[in-house]
Amino acid sequence: MTTIPTTKGAADGAALDCELKALIADVLGLDPAQANAFGPETGLFGHLPELDSMAVAGLLTEMEDRLNIVIEDDDVDGAMLETYGGLLAFAQAKLDPR
Repeated sequence: MTTIPTTKGAADGAALDCELKALIADVLGLDPAQANAFGPETGLFGHLPELDSMAVAGLLTEMEDRLNIVIEDDDVDGAMLETYGGLLAFAQAKLDPR
């Protein structure tokens, strides 16, 4: 298990992107190549059959563990899970809350 460093920058954004894709592949049992091909508009919840309501809980728990963040119930909404870009933006905001 890796964790994302707390320093910010372009390299960290790329590291977060890679870590989030690996995390999704691990939790959902996807081929890593499939997850690596995700772009900002790639649909997640409602588009990936592997990402059902039970898998969402596992995904969020794994995000907390690997990214060293806390996700409150109020943080979770349909927009953050609709696309890969939404989930990535959510993770970035949690890592850099300004």
